[in-house]
Amino acid sequence: MWNDQPRPEIADKLRIAGIRPTRQRVALAGLLFADGDRHLSAEDLHAMARAERMPVSLATVYNTLKQFSGAGLLREVATPGHTTYFDTNIADHHHYYIEADGELVDITDRRLELMGLPETALGRKIGRVDIIVHLTD
Repeated sequence: MWNDQPRPEIADKLRIAGIRPTRQRVALAGLLFADGDRHLSAEDLHAMARAERMPVSLATVYNTLKQFSGAGLLREVATPGHTTYFDTNIADHHHYYIEADGELVDITDRRLELMGLPETALGRKIGRVDIIVHLTD
């Protein structure tokens, strides 16, 4: 059941990231960050919120996730099709995508090496590189 009580530690985390801690944002952040590192779609988070009887629309969930990503609290990972996952692990890492299940899993092996990146154009620098290794049966 949704707890509408203030969560100061989460509200502080949002404030530090430059996000105004509304009740809905704090509640959604509580659901997102409750169980450690994981990958959730907007639909997953919306279903969790509804299961908690939290009065929130899917549009609000999408907007909140985009806002959290823009503030550096989440990492956005696009997969084939139209699913975007939001990763609570914002450290540099890569992913396996299990095609049959539509599941995203962190690659924990640090031996992955990327070599020969092209020169960037117009004086830009590479912000990050995302590698998604697709696994099939």
